[in-house]
Amino acid sequence: MDTLVRTAMRLAAGIGLAAALTAAPTAPAWADGGPAAEAVRDAVRIMPLGDSITGSPGCWRALLWADLREAGHTDADFVGTRPGDGCGFAYDGDNEGHGGLLVTDVARRGLLVDWLDRTDPDVVLMHFGTNDVWSAVPTATVLDAYSTLVAQMREHNPRTRILVAQIIPMDSERSCAECGQRVRDLNAAIPAWAESLDTRRSPVEVVDQWAGFDTDADTYDGVHPSDSGNRKIADHWLEALLPLLG
Repeated sequence: MDTLVRTAMRLAAGIGLAAALTAAPTAPAWADGGPAAEAVRDAVRIMPLGDSITGSPGCWRALLWADLREAGHTDADFVGTRPGDGCGFAYDGDNEGHGGLLVTDVARRGLLVDWLDRTDPDVVLMHFGTNDVWSAVPTATVLDAYSTLVAQMREHNPRTRILVAQIIPMDSERSCAECGQRVRDLNAAIPAWAESLDTRRSPVEVVDQWAGFDTDADTYDGVHPSDSGNRKIADHWLEALLPLLG
């Protein structure tokens, strides 16, 4: 993957991987205030949460990990019960990307509760719902599942920072005939949903992963990101994460 190789070379040409892993951590901006019991940890634990777009292989995570270190955020620790796949260079691959899963099934079965207990994230990056769209799950039902997951995150950690993606588009000719419009319907509903759950202590922020994403150029099958798609996804997450990390 040319994009991944270029990123690895850029990282190596900078401060170097070994130096990056041992550098003094940058205090995250969201750690200001709050009781002493909620003091800053040495690492900010970030859970990438979703389906195969996040986890199989989900090489946007590798790009994002490298970009965070290049930006000086060596305190970022990706967490999840799944290991990473090969993406052309060594990176922190832990994630919660489960190919084939519907977000509505994850909510209904309570799967996230165990994942949270095992990984204890501070920040969650959630790109979830593609399989629900393909399965014609109504938008309102998907949003109800999102709400369930947010409640579970806050039950585990009342200060969880939650970044929710407006998901990448789907090519109707290579997925399902109505998938393109269903994605647009879901994405259009996400901002109002997020606003209804947003709190100062546990913000819910929308990250637009749909705008500027071309299913012809940025996917290899009309659904899953290609190298250029992974680059765009990583860039959008990075832009949203940097203000949180300080």
